[in-house]
Amino acid sequence: MKIINSLQDLRIESPVVTIGVFDGVHKGHRHILKKVIEDASHLNGESTVITFWPHPRIILNKDARKLRLLNTIDEKINLLERLGINNLVILPFTREFAALSACEFTENYLVNKLGTKKLIVGYNHHFGKNREGDYDQLKDCAIRHNFQIERLPAFEPNGEKISSTIIRNHLENGAVKKANTYLGYSYPINGYIVSGNQIGRKIGFPTANIQIPEAFKQIPALGVYAVKVFIREKVHYGMLNIGIRPTLQDKNKGAVVEVHIFNFDRAIYHENIKIEFIDHLREEKKFNNLKELSSQLAVDKMQAEKILNAQ
Repeated sequence: MKIINSLQDLRIESPVVTIGVFDGVHKGHRHILKKVIEDASHLNGESTVITFWPHPRIILNKDARKLRLLNTIDEKINLLERLGINNLVILPFTREFAALSACEFTENYLVNKLGTKKLIVGYNHHFGKNREGDYDQLKDCAIRHNFQIERLPAFEPNGEKISSTIIRNHLENGAVKKANTYLGYSYPINGYIVSGNQIGRKIGFPTANIQIPEAFKQIPALGVYAVKVFIREKVHYGMLNIGIRPTLQDKNKGAVVEVHIFNFDRAIYHENIKIEFIDHLREEKKFNNLKELSSQLAVDKMQAEKILNAQ
């Protein structure tokens, strides 16, 4: 997949285009993206996705502090590449860009710079200043500038609506299995290993503490999860805790993300790590002492292994 950050002297063969933030690249998005790929093939063209970074809400300051994203830009790139998209155009989102009307955006970007052959949009697509551009405006622009346009119906498998907001809500409630069903893949977080207080090692369950550099990344609810762990592209099984560690009376005021990797005993400080959430095991709980905690962790491990082995 070609990643395009500048539209200067850009040459794409008969681009079939779709536009959006595509946070999560979930099943609803994939419904559109697969159509883009299919039509590009039929028209002897190239499938092209236009997205924006930073996220518009960050620039427009619309509750930016509350913003949580399902994907970092690197995760989004990886997901789109795996789907088989030919070109990913990442437009820098600025206040000046946000002020463009729907017609200005269509003419300046879709027509003059990209030479769009066909545009495919979702059923509720809006764009341009104040999201004023709707499908009817796009149809007028398509006729005026001689490109095709198609609007796809809502993708609602089993009558269920799929959206990034709904998936975020499931993750906020710890329902990672349900979120995964809507995503079409296991929800990931990426980070690197930092040193901890070594308490887990003392009770037979050493953990790796994970620092997540992306401040806007959506983290699932506090609790214990069965997870897959990727280190140096090798997969391991494990159980992960997101919480404030009440049994340890941890003075750290923020939530800690720590993973116990099964059958693993190697120093991995400062290494990159990827976690895929498979299922929720239980909520975080305060125990009377470390012995009680250790006994519960043994039960958690058996449950996690059963879930992961069934995958």
